[in-house]
Amino acid sequence: MDPVEALRRIAFLLEWNGASPYRVRAFHTAADAARGLPPGPVPAARAQQLRGVGPVTAAVIAEASAGRTPAYLADLATAAGPAGQAGWDLAAAAQGDCHLHSDWSDGGHPIEEMAEAARELGHRWAVLTDHSPRLTIAHGLSPDRLRLQLDTVAAYNAVADGGFRLLTGIECDILEDGSLDQEPELLDRLDVVVVSVHSKLRSDPEPMTDRMLSAVRNPRADVLGHCTGRIVTGRGRPQSRFDAAAVFAACADAGTAV
Repeated sequence: MDPVEALRRIAFLLEWNGASPYRVRAFHTAADAARGLPPGPVPAARAQQLRGVGPVTAAVIAEASAGRTPAYLADLATAAGPAGQAGWDLAAAAQGDCHLHSDWSDGGHPIEEMAEAARELGHRWAVLTDHSPRLTIAHGLSPDRLRLQLDTVAAYNAVADGGFRLLTGIECDILEDGSLDQEPELLDRLDVVVVSVHSKLRSDPEPMTDRMLSAVRNPRADVLGHCTGRIVTGRGRPQSRFDAAAVFAACADAGTAV
């Protein structure tokens, strides 16, 4: 088993099981460090000399490089069961990602770092979808900041390897009247427009349905994002109430993905 794949898979299953982000990050950091190792067995003591590799991740590298399934991975895979395996298979097959936030809005990393991480995952493309202006709590992009971001993405693609492309996009707030929270001229310049509800998530079903129908029928909308609005961890948040059959039928008619 490839040590990098083993470490990435452990990180995936830890996140699947709700582990802390710090614990998940430790395995991704070790995977980054292991990318430069030569083929063949690597003793744990040697692996631990790599920056960001500790005793646990060094043991994973040693077992995987010797052709064995690391015990840490085997235990996690058993606990996750068939659903965890299916999740990993889907993630491993992905060619790109349509919903990413950078540190230009409420993400945690610069655009260039995110693009390189996507490339390392084997993705061929990634879409940058930072928030739109009305979502001030997430530092949404004003029209001027979005124009600057478009220039930044163009500059990255001008020097990037031909096997990967960073696409332009936005997660555009669906306003109460169903309109989209960004200048139409700018939306026309983007590769992908994700539209999402972020306010008054507990509205009555009728106005929420009307609001979503208007948005998904907008010719500038490409994807309907997190349509239930629910949060399933921590204190949680109940799902929004809307006529799902009507909204999804409108998406199908308009060619808007969900």
